Amino acid sequence: MLSRVNSKLLHTVRRWYSSSRPTIFGLSSGSGKCGVAVVRVSGDACRDVMKIKTQSVTLPEPRKAVLRRIFHSKTTEMIDKGLVLWFPGPNSFTGEDSVEFHVHGGVAVVSAMYDSLGSIDGVRLAEPGEFTKRAFYAGKMDLTEVEGLADLIEAETEAQRKQAMLQANGELSKVYNELRNRLLRCIANIEAYIDFAEDQDVGDDVFESVKTDVASIIVDVKAHLNDQRRGERLRSGVRTVIIGAPNVGKSSFVNLLSNRKVSIVTNVAGTTRDIIESHHDIGGYPVILADTAGLRKETSDIIEHEGITRAKDYLTEADFIVLIVDAGNLQSYLKSSKKQFDDYLDHYVTSLGFKENIIRDFNCMIIINKVDLLSEEFRNAIDRTKNLSMLSCQTGEGLQNVLEKITENLKHLCGNPCRESPNISQQRYRHHLKACIQYLEKYYAYLSHGPNPDLAIATQYLRNAVRCIGMITGNVDTEEILDVIFRTFCIGK
Repeated sequence: MLSRVNSKLLHTVRRWYSSSRPTIFGLSSGSGKCGVAVVRVSGDACRDVMKIKTQSVTLPEPRKAVLRRIFHSKTTEMIDKGLVLWFPGPNSFTGEDSVEFHVHGGVAVVSAMYDSLGSIDGVRLAEPGEFTKRAFYAGKMDLTEVEGLADLIEAETEAQRKQAMLQANGELSKVYNELRNRLLRCIANIEAYIDFAEDQDVGDDVFESVKTDVASIIVDVKAHLNDQRRGERLRSGVRTVIIGAPNVGKSSFVNLLSNRKVSIVTNVAGTTRDIIESHHDIGGYPVILADTAGLRKETSDIIEHEGITRAKDYLTEADFIVLIVDAGNLQSYLKSSKKQFDDYLDHYVTSLGFKENIIRDFNCMIIINKVDLLSEEFRNAIDRTKNLSMLSCQTGEGLQNVLEKITENLKHLCGNPCRESPNISQQRYRHHLKACIQYLEKYYAYLSHGPNPDLAIATQYLRNAVRCIGMITGNVDTEEILDVIFRTFCIGK
């Protein structure tokens, strides 16, 4: 009953929204001076707007650019000469009549267009995201596609662009719509079993098949959730923390990657006291790089102590760790102790104040800095493990290899977005998917509770699961369950 109420409410809201909204306009291209500015208008008054702005009673051919003089609606002075494109609804982005004016991108031209359009009765400036909101209400896109479009606009790296493009094109929607359809079929089968088992050819095997289908859905949703947050990490950026002892070259490494002086570099130990974040594009992946205070077990400096505490707190929330080792200290230790490289790593990590080996417990990469101080013989003696790279921040030697190793780790952390397996990119998707599993498991638990469970109550758990998926896509219409029943069982034939 609650799902039907929500469905009717959604339809009522959509009808009200369609009938009450005015015609809107806004700048669809980037702000500031540019070669061309695109001013979009959407709504029922678009035909009149075009006639007023072009001083022509003839509408251009749909979806075909035409060159027109564009006039001010109040003063009738010509604002500019540009292209006009006419998109009659429903074949437009918003699903309603739309027109685009492509004018020169000067500030004065755009300002005059705004003043002119705003002076027309029933036409107002669009609110942020209102064109996309109208597209959603018109059924042109669901919420995942809307959010994918927003991510596409905000994308700063190639990997982010690929993920956002897949989502904006509906690849994630396909996953959730297919899941929703499977649940709808389960509900339709149970309702057919309840209502028509005695009169129609609907046997007990239908009810058993639903149990199998629900079990399969639970497995698939859990597999979809078991992605180590790759999509969310790619969307927001991989939080990468640089750690190491004082003066090993952490700040120099950040400056080398940034190609500018982000962090202060001196010979004085403990120069960096706070967390210094910088944003990078490494191999097409977004990285939030955090320079931290040099770590050591003890310090008498209260400010340095606070910096170390903050560094360790940040580390617990990081997605990726870059551990920097001083090549000179490494060489001295191995020469004096006659031990192996792995022994030094254990000693080094312990000297930083960690009780456990973070190299094994976290996604960690090791960089040996200041390799320009090492002899060729000693370089060859160091094991080049999978996550080990040699670097000289002073000369830049080894930087390319470091970037390649970091990129390999980023690929592992963010995955490779593809049509066959689109990533979960939003925390809210994960929240609703977990709630969906909870309802499906409650369905099973209720059926196992007693010998004669109330199937209507059991079905409500499935309806709630469907609603959770609908909350992701923005579709909570469950009336189509009836269509599934009649199409599947041909009842009333």
